[in-house]
Amino acid sequence: MNTIMRKSVLSVAGLAFAGGVFAGPIAAHANPAVDAKPVAVAVQADKPDTAKLIPHGTQGDQSRITLNDEQTANAKAIIAATKKAGLPERAAVISIATSLQESKLENLGHLGDMNDHDSLGLFQQRPSSGWGTPEQITDPAYSTTAFLKGLRQIDGWQDMPLTQAAQTVQVSAYPDAYAQWEQQAADLVGQYWNS
Repeated sequence: MNTIMRKSVLSVAGLAFAGGVFAGPIAAHANPAVDAKPVAVAVQADKPDTAKLIPHGTQGDQSRITLNDEQTANAKAIIAATKKAGLPERAAVISIATSLQESKLENLGHLGDMNDHDSLGLFQQRPSSGWGTPEQITDPAYSTTAFLKGLRQIDGWQDMPLTQAAQTVQVSAYPDAYAQWEQQAADLVGQYWNS
């Protein structure tokens, strides 16, 4: 048997051939068909398509923060609520970017003099504006569902740039600020949507 043929046969059998020396599990009694053990293969679920996450491309300079465990848990809660509502990944991107702008993904309680009126929670929703009770608004699942309800009421939200969709729900004094978080929000959705 020539050297090339021998290397091919050995590689198929799971053995290595290096310069005339066998390397690998060689034993006189070894039977690869009987002695083989199943190999566990990790299969990662497909990540959402970037074109679905950021269909218009990012607008303007992008900001990014390092998230702690609480912030990561809040991002995952937003994704879970979005999935439970039956909405696509894009809705989660809009929601997370909105929360990044409003609270840096922190579930904020009343901040005293630093509070913007009576704004609370991940989305800085206001009880006085009908978003819910303080207890509801500071529940990540509830506040996300409330935000998504507002998003669903906007005709064509799926085709809007992120900042326009977020602003239509939030009615912020700084409507263009949401755009800076689109890439980080998309990265979070890409990382956690299928986990």
